[in-house]
Amino acid sequence: MAGDAELSKWIAKREAQIVLDEFLSLDGRGLVFVGAVGVGKTHLAVAILRELIERYQVRGLFYQFGALLRQIQDSYNPISQTSELKVLEPVFEADVLVLDELGASKPTDWVRDTMMQIINTRYNDKRVTIFTTNYSDSRKRDEDSAEILEDRVGVALRSRLYEMCKTVVIEGEDFRKQSLAQSV
Repeated sequence: MAGDAELSKWIAKREAQIVLDEFLSLDGRGLVFVGAVGVGKTHLAVAILRELIERYQVRGLFYQFGALLRQIQDSYNPISQTSELKVLEPVFEADVLVLDELGASKPTDWVRDTMMQIINTRYNDKRVTIFTTNYSDSRKRDEDSAEILEDRVGVALRSRLYEMCKTVVIEGEDFRKQSLAQSV
């Protein structure tokens, strides 16, 4: 099992390097890092973002998806002095966007519509987007009731993600748990 985890991490690093080396010819194709909590998805996505900013001077942006949704919702408050478009404009315009924790927010119609608006806009503008998610694409035999990414984001959005991103599964143990166990 450890060999599978090491292989998946090697593949993830290789895919990250491809994005870095071939950024100018990617034509908007990004990545979806899928894996359990603590396997390094966000760490790797942020490392890619930082390197792209440094290497190509791109406009990059990181958002935890739930925080972005809260900011959009706050824009509906007349006291906030902002608008949904003002919140979304940098998300639409960033050359590279990292959206962390895709599917973590409860999948209401509003959440799905908002995700579709963001992802369709970035797809149509051919802007690279890197997603992280804890939701896989298939149910495990012993977890028939566990939700998969399609359950959380909807069929249409998952289909769009297949087209605009390469899915990279990262396996392994929670790094934070391992660090805690080693320090005790």
